[in-house]
Amino acid sequence: MSDMPFPDGPRIDARDKVRGATPFSADNVRPDILHAALAVAAIGKGHIVSLDIRAASAVPGIRLILTHKDLGHVKSTGFLMAGGYGFQSLQPMLSPAIAYRGQPIALVVADSLETAIEAAAMIQVSYSMEPVSVTLDAPGAETVNQADTGLEIIAGNAEKAFAAAPLKIDARFITAPQHHNPIELIATVAEWQDGKLTVHEGTQNAEAVRHGLVAALGLAPDRVEVISPFVGGGFGQKYALQMQTVLVAIAARHLGRAVKLVVPRAQIFHGASFRPAIRHRVRLGADRSGYMVAAIHEVDAQTSRHDLFPAHYAALSSRLYGIKNFRGRERFVRTDVQTPGYMRAPFEHAACFALESCVDELAYRLNQDPVALRLANDTRTDAISKLPLSSRHVGECLRRGAARFGWSKRTMAPQSMRAYDGSFIGWGVAIGAYPCFIVPVIARLRVTADGGVFISTGGHEMGQGIRTALAVAVGRKLGVPAANVVALIGDTRASPQHLTAASCGTASAIPAASDAADAMLGALARLGASPGQTPAQILKAAGRASLEVEIRKKAPGQSDAVFGQFASGHLSFAGPVYPEFVTFSYAAHFVEVRVEPTTRRVRVPRVVSVVDCGRVISPRTAASQVRGGVVWGIGATLREASEVDPRYGGFLNADLSGYVVPVNADIGSIEVEFIDKPDLKFNSDGVKGLGEVCMVGVAPAISNAIYHATGRRLRDLPIRIEHLF
Repeated sequence: MSDMPFPDGPRIDARDKVRGATPFSADNVRPDILHAALAVAAIGKGHIVSLDIRAASAVPGIRLILTHKDLGHVKSTGFLMAGGYGFQSLQPMLSPAIAYRGQPIALVVADSLETAIEAAAMIQVSYSMEPVSVTLDAPGAETVNQADTGLEIIAGNAEKAFAAAPLKIDARFITAPQHHNPIELIATVAEWQDGKLTVHEGTQNAEAVRHGLVAALGLAPDRVEVISPFVGGGFGQKYALQMQTVLVAIAARHLGRAVKLVVPRAQIFHGASFRPAIRHRVRLGADRSGYMVAAIHEVDAQTSRHDLFPAHYAALSSRLYGIKNFRGRERFVRTDVQTPGYMRAPFEHAACFALESCVDELAYRLNQDPVALRLANDTRTDAISKLPLSSRHVGECLRRGAARFGWSKRTMAPQSMRAYDGSFIGWGVAIGAYPCFIVPVIARLRVTADGGVFISTGGHEMGQGIRTALAVAVGRKLGVPAANVVALIGDTRASPQHLTAASCGTASAIPAASDAADAMLGALARLGASPGQTPAQILKAAGRASLEVEIRKKAPGQSDAVFGQFASGHLSFAGPVYPEFVTFSYAAHFVEVRVEPTTRRVRVPRVVSVVDCGRVISPRTAASQVRGGVVWGIGATLREASEVDPRYGGFLNADLSGYVVPVNADIGSIEVEFIDKPDLKFNSDGVKGLGEVCMVGVAPAISNAIYHATGRRLRDLPIRIEHLF
């Protein structure tokens, strides 16, 4: 492939999106479809003693009400991270037990959505209640050391090196639970025809949905299809089989009709995964020049009673710099909630906030420029494995970002910069990193004599632009316009679908699609291609209606067994440590804040973000990704928190009026730049992940800027006005 930059063309699906023509699952409005609604538990923990559906069943238009008494044949699909398929191992309505507030207790199906909602509200339930624990320090919360599960990161002797370090930082941080709030609500449409189940659902993992249904209902895999061509936002929320999918499939089989359930946002706060509450302690040691010699990162992270959601916070903090002596200790805290999950930059956002806040504090201890301190601690070697980094241009990110931001005009002292209106100005910086993963891909490329080009791979379009990137990569190789390339993704009928998450989509799918295009060029050449001919012209000349090739691609060090593994709906991630190197993406964020001196209102008028994500395939969608990540970083730092009531469980602000996210007036200028240097050790196209690294480091850059503006070190997220008084 040429080293020339890729053209900044439009999104392939842009026109369809603005016309409302993209097929999202909840948009299915066929006249014969039935509508479902959930009734949910009103207690934090306990058992159902009695459940009366008589009044609900009498509502005109009711077709079916399912409760735990009707699902005796259904099995739990297991937790995806423990070898199962679900976002948690607990499948609601398999017993009268209530594990958390908001857990579904009945599914109501009716001719209309209004009727289903009305009847669900009429179900009468009595409970036997038990004490509930929903916070990290609640009585009854159980702490489990993750080291007991074999997950621990240690390099050198961190305690000894920290004790001997001339400069020491010892800080504690808390990050609140947060919820994804994508525009597209969780929704399922299920229908049966001739014993075959078809599910339309916005998901990041169509294969886990498919095989989860197989496991739950005892079906043969070839009797289930999952179709998810577009996802209206996922960010980790839709990474596995959801709690409602099995219920909707059962209802559709009972009724012999298509059934649709769109889960209301308030119920999503309790019926899907979320970013857990996290408590950090970071100890950072350095010599008098500012060289970091030791770090200890200890974490307590919330999980559910029924699953241990992995905690990989130290996996980032141990590798952000070349700190030779490091120890990470992570513990689970079992609480009465649904199982937490992956929310954009799930571990890295919080881990980077803690460590990069300490790095900024170290810079002030030394009276050293925060950019210069970071540059002095740059590395080319992975501190844990001692393997070389396949590429690392974070230093260039810092230098470019500083120049673009005007960092040289910054004065060091807190409260030393003021705006014309008297507001305190703060300038802060932080770096971020995110591991680069690869998953196996089976790519199928078909060209037709009438000009069609169809690329089928594993992958899901969540708005990040993977469909555009595929079309650009294949079109460039075959010499056809990207707009003529159709990408078939998120569809178990087209190709096996691995989970699209952890910024692995482009780095996995693009090299496979590119190899498929090379294979197609070879196959066309064998048909007698002439220079300058299009694939369609070659096929017509050869008397062929179509031609298809298939490519299988896996990560370095993976065996061929992974193809069967991921085709069965199981995870097959590789990285960031590979046999000969370690790979991360990097970012540097420069942030300006304005703090009003009386009200202490914080504004973020300007951000400059420079990203090292290897080769940039689709510049327009890539820049959009970064801006979106920065906006989310602003929200996660200054706005977002899922509030809990320790007495009764559940989340209190379960809507977009109480769960505060940034609006247009909160966001100023966001300038984006890419290093755009291909990482050809990582893959043949040189692409690395982007979707999550662009958020990592935004939070500490903001908090560091607030310190510069006010002189106050703030260690809890979100940062609130009262923290600044």
